[in-house]
Amino acid sequence: MRKKTFAAAALLAAATLTLSACGTGDDGGSPVAVVSEEGGSDKAGTVLDQPFEKPDLVLTDTDGEKYDLRKETAGKPTLIYFGYTNCPDVCPLTMNNIAVAKTKLPKAQQDELRIVFVTTDPDRDTPAALGKWLKGIDPRVVGLSGDFPTVQAAARTLGISIEAPHKEKGKIVSAHGTQVVAFSPKTDAGYVLYGEDATVDDYIKDLPKLVKGERP
Repeated sequence: MRKKTFAAAALLAAATLTLSACGTGDDGGSPVAVVSEEGGSDKAGTVLDQPFEKPDLVLTDTDGEKYDLRKETAGKPTLIYFGYTNCPDVCPLTMNNIAVAKTKLPKAQQDELRIVFVTTDPDRDTPAALGKWLKGIDPRVVGLSGDFPTVQAAARTLGISIEAPHKEKGKIVSAHGTQVVAFSPKTDAGYVLYGEDATVDDYIKDLPKLVKGERP
């Protein structure tokens, strides 16, 4: 994969056009906007020239408690992903890739890393349902749910477009951008972006740098 470096404004424009309706069988994850790429690089991460501000977001965690994203992750390396538990493909694959890669870090770095999964299907992904699903992946992942407009607005600030769950081909699907945003422990800014093609090996390679706030 090639490392892509471009303005946040361009990312926002591209992301609003790129959605993945998990499990629909459609090629909804294919990009429809072209952005510049830096040739000759095999980096998985897209390093943003204008990092994203961490969303000012307060949702409910899997214990039913309020979770202030900025407060709880301040000064911590943080990965944020928006998805839903009934997704049969991209969401579980992405989360499992990150979870496996995390196990390769020294324990101290594992303890520092915050992985946050925000549901795009809050009606079905109750705190209990979200907690049960994440327990099978990594029980230390922070699962968050809340009213859909709040989640949608937060995702939009990161250039991630999501749509309200709807029925498609007899199934309820949640079309959403599949980006993982990495936030630096040094600045609390989202400075690296990963697409759904990022592999477990990509995360294994990059996490040691991300936890230090370095460029992968």
